[in-house]
Amino acid sequence: MRNRLLFTVILLCTLLSSVYAQGNLKGRILDEHNLAMPGALIFIHGTSYGTSTSVDGYFRLIDLPEGQHEISISSIGYPIINRTVSIKHQETATITVTLLASQKLEEVVIRGNGYSQINALNQQKNDMKIMNVISADQVNRFPDANIGDAIKRVPGVYVQYDQGEARFANIRGTAPELNAVTINGERIPSAEAENRSVQLDLIPSDMVQAVEVAKAITPDMDADAIGGAVNLVTRSAPDAPRVAMTLGSGYNLIANKPMLNGAAVLGKRFFDNKLGVIVSASVFNHHLGSDNFEAEWEDDATLKEFQIRQYYLQRLRQSYSIGLDFKINENHTLFFKSMYNHRNDWENRMRTTYKLDGYNTEADAYAVKSITKETKGGLNNHNRRLEDQRVLNGALSGEHLVGSLHIDWSLSYSKASEHRPDERYMAYEYETDDLLKFSGSSRKPVPANFFYHINEEWALDEISNENQYTEEVDRGAKINFMLPIVKSGFYANELKFGAKLKVKSKYRNNDFMAYEPLDDQSFFATVKFKDFSKSNFLAGPYQMGNFVDPAFITSLKLNNSQLFEGEIDPEELAGNFDAEEAVAASYLMVNQNFGNKLSAVAGVRLEQTTLNYGGFAYDDEEETLTPTPKETDRYLNVLPSVHLKYSPNDQLNVRLAWTNTLARPNYFDLVPYRQIFPEDLELAIGNPALKPTLATNYDLMSEYYFQSIGLMSAGVFVKDITDYIVRKRFDQEINGETYDVMQPVNAGNAMIVGFEFGFQRQLNFLPAPFDGLSAFVNYTFTNSTTDNINLEDRKAEALPMVGTAKHAMNSSLVYDARKFSLGVSFNYTSSFISEIAESAFEDIYYDQVTYLDANANISLSKKTKLFIEVNNILNQPLRFFQGSESFTFQEEYYNMRCSMGLKINLY
Repeated sequence: MRNRLLFTVILLCTLLSSVYAQGNLKGRILDEHNLAMPGALIFIHGTSYGTSTSVDGYFRLIDLPEGQHEISISSIGYPIINRTVSIKHQETATITVTLLASQKLEEVVIRGNGYSQINALNQQKNDMKIMNVISADQVNRFPDANIGDAIKRVPGVYVQYDQGEARFANIRGTAPELNAVTINGERIPSAEAENRSVQLDLIPSDMVQAVEVAKAITPDMDADAIGGAVNLVTRSAPDAPRVAMTLGSGYNLIANKPMLNGAAVLGKRFFDNKLGVIVSASVFNHHLGSDNFEAEWEDDATLKEFQIRQYYLQRLRQSYSIGLDFKINENHTLFFKSMYNHRNDWENRMRTTYKLDGYNTEADAYAVKSITKETKGGLNNHNRRLEDQRVLNGALSGEHLVGSLHIDWSLSYSKASEHRPDERYMAYEYETDDLLKFSGSSRKPVPANFFYHINEEWALDEISNENQYTEEVDRGAKINFMLPIVKSGFYANELKFGAKLKVKSKYRNNDFMAYEPLDDQSFFATVKFKDFSKSNFLAGPYQMGNFVDPAFITSLKLNNSQLFEGEIDPEELAGNFDAEEAVAASYLMVNQNFGNKLSAVAGVRLEQTTLNYGGFAYDDEEETLTPTPKETDRYLNVLPSVHLKYSPNDQLNVRLAWTNTLARPNYFDLVPYRQIFPEDLELAIGNPALKPTLATNYDLMSEYYFQSIGLMSAGVFVKDITDYIVRKRFDQEINGETYDVMQPVNAGNAMIVGFEFGFQRQLNFLPAPFDGLSAFVNYTFTNSTTDNINLEDRKAEALPMVGTAKHAMNSSLVYDARKFSLGVSFNYTSSFISEIAESAFEDIYYDQVTYLDANANISLSKKTKLFIEVNNILNQPLRFFQGSESFTFQEEYYNMRCSMGLKINLY
């Protein structure tokens, strides 16, 4: 590492000594709202000098000849603007240009305030990467509460849900852990304990300026993005004051309770426009819940276990961000951007579990081992379990122009945490050898109505109190250099190189206490029960019956030794671990032009990974918990890539890319832990021998940009993947019982082949009043195959890759009038395999989903709009099935929710 840094310093000094400056031009392009215009093209007439603006609307042209020059500025949806600039020797000229739509084009410009879809399309068109960009204006056109809900409308992206909101994203047939999520280009850590997946429902959709989904990365980007990289771009300071706010409320039909949401944006420049400041805030308080049943099936298609669950949840999501930029002079600018996201989930869960012991064919009924009724609560004012998740991200960066050399750098810090303080469970169990009949079908089995209420025949099964804490901290430093080599002409090019160091640490620290009352009989007489049955249980004809009241669980003085006897449960503590990871990266790439129509990016990235991790193993025979020895590992990945873009005219792009990417194993998966759960007959074990997953990616994409604001694109992609990781499930005999064992393994190699189509356009060519319609349609077909499978009993099978859905489709129709807009959006994803087991019948699949949402906006004045949103109109459940669609593994319903409010733009 030291030698690499020394080489970089020597190279920098050599380059600086050879720099001979002529003159430079820097500037910013704004739209009619004085907001940044990314992707606008700037060309010098009569020369080959040209560039496009960044996401913040800035551009630079280096080593221009001295004298007067005519420049042209163009953008989709705007007329070309010409300006005259004067370039002086070894000086940097600056300009700021505001694009104003002509009367003709103004009719087709997407109406809105902020980063518009025109900006997004311009950026997407002129970037060398294969990517999709959606703007804040586009996000606001749909009723999307969080970032996950917003990006599910991007071609090739589909999402997985939790509590009715999109939580994780699958990109181009790859599972969430194979993708990256960044804020302003900096990878953000995960608050999840056991994986690297970032919870997208943690981040509100109204807190970003744009969302970039890169599907073929360049060498200057982190390589851990096999499917793609989602980059959330926070707002940049405008050139004019900006004040906007949102106030709203709504109603959730399953919780029968209201929700509240609010947001605000304030931006202004100070000190003769040298300092730009923008702050944003968003608060969302939502009462929700779900009705659920779950089933586990034996190989002979008989039930092994059946559960009925009912959730009550309050979600408070808060997000705050700040963006600063300080212009020292024309050649030096400093930036600071930070975002803080905080989500509290207060939850109660009632669960009835039927453990079955075989099917009696003569009685046409199941033998019952036991029935357990469990209440989840917590030690807080809400009498509910609290899940407190937070992510903080901040970066100080700078951009500098030293002669012909452009330098940018950043120092970043990110922290994610999940805290579950005093999570309490209390359960009663009824052991019996009675028979239980089930009606219905394997899609929706219904147990007969017996053992409906807890009474004196039931025995106390569990009282527990658990504290869980997971934390991941990322520290990063990077520097990039860009130098024009051939400054103009047919073969104009730039050399870009840089280095980055990321140091990560992650640990989980849980403690678990099990309690027993000293006098069971006296204790039962004090227990408070509550009937949680309801007539409209959405998951089916089920009734919950009575459970221990969550308020009673909260009231228990478990630390009182005269009432309870407590014991640490070492089985749960086996999940604790700590891990450190350092990634030292460097890259070299060339941006090469071949005339005005063909351009290329070619380069290589080196990433060296160093790991250090440790955990615990539980010996169930000795009933002891033992720390595992610290494990270390180090490996180097060399990752070349080439991107080509051919633009025969201003509206058409043809792109070709060859890239190499990777996905590192989850920290916890590498720990040689052994975590056993006797009550559930489950065992989880780690695997220090895991190798990173590697992929070679091939992409071909064509894009046609309509001048009337729109895009039609189509492309194919291939991913050749080695050593992909799955959670292997198999049976193992332990102490005379058959346990369901799960272990992460390198399952083998895989190939993903896909086709992607997208269309978005205002249909202004239709006769009035239909010319106000806009259509958004995309479809992705993805197929995955595997080979060299090292899973026992599955080697001969053609298994798909975990997370690959064959079909994903989005369509939306929006009608814009002068005073109002109406929109309806439809989202479909086919089923895909989620877990691979010992046999095909035990495989778990995420079932197909079909979502329908609608929204309307009504202009009350030039500065105020009324919005109305309706989500999940079809009451789509979250459903998993086992083996085939006929055997439900889990089915959970959330019902529809409605909201309305005001959006106010004062400036």
